Amino acid sequence: MLSQVRPSPKERERLRLISREIIAKIERLAEERGMVLQAMLVGSAARDTWLAQDHDLDIFLGVPENSDLSEAMELARLVAPEHEERYAEHPYVHARVDGFEVDLVPCYLVDDASRLKSAVDRTPFHTRYIKGKIAGLEDDVLLLKQFLKGIGVYGSELKTGGFSGYLVELLVILYRSFPDVLRAASHWRPDTVLDLEGEGKKLHDEPLTVVDPVDPNRNVAAALTLDKMLLFSAASRSFLDRPSLEFFFPREDEPLSDEEAQARMDARGTMPLILQFQAPDVVEDVLYPQMRKAEESIRALLTRKGFLILRSDVLAYRDRAVMLFEMEGWELSRACRRTGPPVWEAEHVARFLAVHPHPLSGPYIKEGRVVVEESRKHNCARDLLAAELEGLSLGKHLSEAIRRGHKIYAGQEILEIRDREFRIFLAQYLDARAPIY
Repeated sequence: MLSQVRPSPKERERLRLISREIIAKIERLAEERGMVLQAMLVGSAARDTWLAQDHDLDIFLGVPENSDLSEAMELARLVAPEHEERYAEHPYVHARVDGFEVDLVPCYLVDDASRLKSAVDRTPFHTRYIKGKIAGLEDDVLLLKQFLKGIGVYGSELKTGGFSGYLVELLVILYRSFPDVLRAASHWRPDTVLDLEGEGKKLHDEPLTVVDPVDPNRNVAAALTLDKMLLFSAASRSFLDRPSLEFFFPREDEPLSDEEAQARMDARGTMPLILQFQAPDVVEDVLYPQMRKAEESIRALLTRKGFLILRSDVLAYRDRAVMLFEMEGWELSRACRRTGPPVWEAEHVARFLAVHPHPLSGPYIKEGRVVVEESRKHNCARDLLAAELEGLSLGKHLSEAIRRGHKIYAGQEILEIRDREFRIFLAQYLDARAPIY
């Protein structure tokens, strides 16, 4: 098992050589420009806790507190001429160098983690803390990372809402082994608090609180959602009861064929409703929260108008964005009931009747209130979504993207979407099977 997750000596040597070359280039360019700058390898590559085949490098360009980060950013652009600029709290450079995904991140060199000028300034403190305590536990970190990847909860980006690499390392340091992390996690409940150094004072609202040992006011598990936390807890319990390599290396999902997708939909007897549009050009940590907000707005619209939704989900891939709503009830009767005010509230009754001047039936009295029955404007979920979509609050980037163009697919029409990524997403959605025994 360890041979599958532990980088080979060749991989390790290659990482060392490439990181040293990049750092040497940064230092040379800084010296040529008379800049005071410290280049440093951080993250799992620096702590020897990176998984085999995980070729990511995080290199920070540290400058004094009174310096301008824009100078370090300009130098990062020179280090990797072929790059793209990304933005977290401030801009950084992402590039591909000799097969490695490299992030070149400007930061301030601060003496104390309590005096941060930006969130990334905390990372060098994390690296020093972990390197001072992780010796002898690296393999346990690798096992835990692969376990989390296998069950789909590894990654603190907002798309995943799972465990960061730093959080994994802290759990191993706290519990001292991979099996002991699973034993502890199998008993977790919402509002669990873990504090390695016993210095946490601030209360947090998240389901799991892991006090950051280098910044006691921060919760390292802030990005972890309740469902991903409890999935890990349940999977830990299941693995301890029935160990299997499938927890680490589950069978890869294959894209559904037309016949398979049709058979699955027929068996469910529901109506899939899909909204597809061109994804706005923003990072995933901006895109996915807006997609989730839009998902809730559309769910609220459909539910408010009387339609029943079994489940929904979202996906962004390449330049496409997809929202899937699985409808239990997608077509309603033309007639619907509107209940008005109590009969004795004459003014309100008059206003109610003025708003509903041509009912199919009524007005009549039911349980002391005035009631009319009228024709729905939209009795099909697809028609309602098409008519009211652009008037919903969907977030700035998504609203603009949807106004530029979108398409709604219903039922068998979703088979027109032939992208491999979408068909895998559909397979995962329809299976929705967590490793819980």
